[in-house]
Amino acid sequence: MLLVSRTQSRLAHSLLLLKPSAAHSFRYLTDMASEGGKSFARRDRLREIEVKVQKWWEEKEVFRAEPGDVNPKPGEKFFGNFPFPYMNGYLHLGHAFSLSKLEFAAAFHRLRGANVLLPFAFHCTGMPIKASADKLAREIRNFGDPPVFPTQIEDEEQQQEDEPSGDGAPPDKFKGKKSKAAAKSTGQVYQWEIMRSVGISDAEISKFQDPYKWLSYFPPLAVEDLKAFGLGCDWRRSFITTDMNPYFDSFVRWQMRKLKSMGKVVKDVRYTIFSPLDGQPCADHDRASGEGVQPQEYTIIKMEVVTPFPEKFKVLEGKKVFLAAATLRPETMYGQTNAWVLPDGKYGAFEISDSEVLILAHRAALNLAYQNHSRVPEKPSCLLELTGRDLIGLPLKSPLSFNEVLYALPMLSILMDKGTGIVTSVPSDAPDDYMALHDLKAKPAFREKFGVKDEWVLPFEVVPIIDIPQFGNKCAETVCLQMKIKSQNDKEKLAEAKKQTYLKGFTEGTMIVGEFSGRKVQEAKPLIRTKLLETGQAIVYSEPEKRVMSRSGDECVVALTDQWYLTYGESEWQKLAEECLANMSLYSDETRHGFEHTLSWLNQWACSRSFGLGTRIPWDEQFLVESLSDSTIYMAYYTVAHHLQNGDMYGSSDSAIKPQQLTDDVWDYIFCDGPYPKSTDISSSLLDRMKREFEYWYPFDLRVSGKDLIQNHLTFCIYNHTAIMAKHHWPRGFRCNGHIMLNSEKMSKSTGNFRTLRQAIEEFSADATRFSLADAGDGVDDANFVFETANAAILRLTKEIAWYEDNLAAESSMRTGPPSTYADRVFANEINIAVKTTEQNYSNYMFREALKTGFYDLQTARDEYRFSCGVGGYNRDLVWRFMDVQTRLLAPICPHYAEFIWRELLKKDGFVVNAGWPTADDPDLTLKSANKYLQDSIVTMRKLLQKQLSGSKKGNKKGPPVSSLTESKVTGLIYINEQFDGWKAECLSILQNKFDRDTQTFAPDSEILEALQQSSVGQSSNFKQIQKLCMPFLRFKKEEAIALGTQALDLRLPFGEIEVLKENLDLIKRQIGLEDVEILSAADPDSFARAGKLATLLNQNPPSPGNPTAIFLTQ
Repeated sequence: MLLVSRTQSRLAHSLLLLKPSAAHSFRYLTDMASEGGKSFARRDRLREIEVKVQKWWEEKEVFRAEPGDVNPKPGEKFFGNFPFPYMNGYLHLGHAFSLSKLEFAAAFHRLRGANVLLPFAFHCTGMPIKASADKLAREIRNFGDPPVFPTQIEDEEQQQEDEPSGDGAPPDKFKGKKSKAAAKSTGQVYQWEIMRSVGISDAEISKFQDPYKWLSYFPPLAVEDLKAFGLGCDWRRSFITTDMNPYFDSFVRWQMRKLKSMGKVVKDVRYTIFSPLDGQPCADHDRASGEGVQPQEYTIIKMEVVTPFPEKFKVLEGKKVFLAAATLRPETMYGQTNAWVLPDGKYGAFEISDSEVLILAHRAALNLAYQNHSRVPEKPSCLLELTGRDLIGLPLKSPLSFNEVLYALPMLSILMDKGTGIVTSVPSDAPDDYMALHDLKAKPAFREKFGVKDEWVLPFEVVPIIDIPQFGNKCAETVCLQMKIKSQNDKEKLAEAKKQTYLKGFTEGTMIVGEFSGRKVQEAKPLIRTKLLETGQAIVYSEPEKRVMSRSGDECVVALTDQWYLTYGESEWQKLAEECLANMSLYSDETRHGFEHTLSWLNQWACSRSFGLGTRIPWDEQFLVESLSDSTIYMAYYTVAHHLQNGDMYGSSDSAIKPQQLTDDVWDYIFCDGPYPKSTDISSSLLDRMKREFEYWYPFDLRVSGKDLIQNHLTFCIYNHTAIMAKHHWPRGFRCNGHIMLNSEKMSKSTGNFRTLRQAIEEFSADATRFSLADAGDGVDDANFVFETANAAILRLTKEIAWYEDNLAAESSMRTGPPSTYADRVFANEINIAVKTTEQNYSNYMFREALKTGFYDLQTARDEYRFSCGVGGYNRDLVWRFMDVQTRLLAPICPHYAEFIWRELLKKDGFVVNAGWPTADDPDLTLKSANKYLQDSIVTMRKLLQKQLSGSKKGNKKGPPVSSLTESKVTGLIYINEQFDGWKAECLSILQNKFDRDTQTFAPDSEILEALQQSSVGQSSNFKQIQKLCMPFLRFKKEEAIALGTQALDLRLPFGEIEVLKENLDLIKRQIGLEDVEILSAADPDSFARAGKLATLLNQNPPSPGNPTAIFLTQ
């Protein structure tokens, strides 16, 4: 019973530190948390604290940002921002995750004493809101107000059960189901149902037919949620976009005029992803899917159908009819042997002019119609519906082919959603073509199945056209034989063969036929393509690289559009963007590579739209500025927004400045160091204040964003700043993150795995939500918000509050004076380590690591201190220091909790959010190592005791077996050897000689082994046996030296092991549950004799530096 009673006594001692009333309070909260999750007392306590703290902040305007009197030195100010969210709904945890990175960074800089500006605005530009409003209007027009959608008759009771409360609050969670109306009719989700699902009442929904209702409804709710989240924002500077805000509208007009005056905006005809339903280009933010997809350009080879036409084609007589084969390799057309069609594919014969007809897939015809290749612009004109079977056997004349006539043949692997559905066959250089032709020739039954005549296939042989080193002049045949590809069904092998031949053909191939024979393929390809286009034997065709769906619900095409473009990619502008990027902090190699890649391909960007909300192009008001083009330098607008808008995000309040006073000269003066605007009637003092604000805060120090915006918004931000701003105002840093998952699954409304920010705060509290967001992850890979972590945070934070209350109440019983015991010194050192490492983690914006070092590790150190103190108890000053430091270190992540402790419990003045970073002495790494040695030794002793007394090969982790200790007294003998000797000492000496301290590297293993063989150890007769021990020891010590430094190769540890263990003998006794423990030197013969008959254990496991050996004697 000895160990049980001692364990109970340790628990009893820790409870003695609690006053009865406080202990009762703690037990009450603990009980409340254990009622199977049914009680929310702890969470509600946190939420009450949050409301109280937010009121304190608001009353004292803690987050109001004002510029200093002089320009700040590095580190004295921090301006961070976040891409303004789109206001067609509530903010969700995806927004909160990215935003939390900025919030934690800003809070850290504020805590360190920097002057911090964190503003926030709301994006309403573009088509999604307008499209949703129009969709809602159509539903009301078609189905009534409120609408009655087509659906099966529902049981009245069930219908009532499913109706929302109509109180305007968002639901507890998003259901993973479509509405009944949607699910039981066409499968479409109605806009009315979407509005209802987020808690908007039926009485309110019809008002959202007006798109500006969205702008007045959702931004104020977002402000409420962000305030509840504890965002340290200067809300005076908030604004919405679009012409609803006349001040921001003026700012965007100035920006566009300035870019145009610099030649950065031009009107041009280009291929653009386009929404036929919206009648305008569909940029990334206008897409429901397909973000980042670009137009893919092909060459359509016009393969003329030879007359006379088959009977089914009689309607086409009098016109030139072509199969339209899309290719990326026009230089290979010399080697055509046939065309491929999909037997069951659906095709059409489409008029592209009065005299010409192209046969191709309907989807491709729609793309062509938007590229000026249709008799009726933007409307495909189909004269005849066809299937692939109708095309098989058609005789064709194809440009450049050495075969005078070739035929359309069946291929089963053609994709109708890629290209035109017609493929021209070049078996000399295309492995797929080679194997398909091979199969047709080798399988009469296959030919018979599709009515293919022998003369359409058998006479056609591979035509050599390109010579490729390594593969010869029939590369497809060569590679297929080398890879032992048996048929066209070997998809994986064919894909690899295609990769090899296409790459080698382009980079190393030489033309051996035609006008450009002898020239490299790279040179000949554009020349051959140009010739085909100029002679009318081919046309340019473009389509989206992948499927793109607009937010209006239609599939996008590629259109040739005449509109306004920003000239991204222009060489001189690109050089400036690359210079800006090179000097920015990006915190990740992957992020930098993403920007470099984007800058390498990004070209002209369509910046005008004809549909949606926004600012009009000032010189061409039929167009709007698209949503990614009015959001590139608006960070500068934050610096003056409060002067213009008087704290009203809509810019509708009375202000000392009117929108019409904001001329281009005024904007130039503020942001571009232009001359003072002579004609302005704005007061000079106000103008100078705005200019001063901009000069003080700019450039911004950090912009936090999801990594998906690298390919557009963030790169546009760089481009526009380099064009408009002076070099010293270019952006300083971007920090990009991945998406967030919920409980290891993709966040999705359709599956129900979704939380709005409001729901998360209501479910977990703001600080527990923030805690879990910090814990979710920091890199550019997707992070994971775990509900269990948020719930555990509720428990941890409330228990910590109770611990603070209990120990503050009991402080009069604590020891006073400076830290005096070993446990005191270790705890004080752990606090210093936490201060230093957490500061570094926050500085690197590694918030998960900051949470670990500033909270988890410090909690572990505190708990270890509690166990180590023994009967002497806590040191009062050290406990106060812990409470002060712990509160500050956690303040950026859990500010409400920290503020409550700071003001209510610690009774400190001011606010913790700007209290200053705690000071700390340099960590004593030797003491840390000594303590780790102590703790590891105790664990080892406990396991050895269990093993020895139970006879078990594995120790019982739960504690020593009680039954073996009830009858006998047990004495523990701990043997120490403080210096390596024998072969280990020789190994360390060799490693010391073979270690380069400048490069922190070792000589090659072969050199180390040779030195070992030549040493005294190597000359011994039993070297082979010793060598088996030496090699793992050498490996271990090499790794340790690289990680810790050369001290790992010393013969002794940097502290006295016997001294550490003797100083903590009382702790050891309590931890392993023995009253009699001795610390002995293995070098002392008398000590060795004490082991008695268990001396064999010492011989089997002799102690070495860092590894004591414990034996236990029973009497």
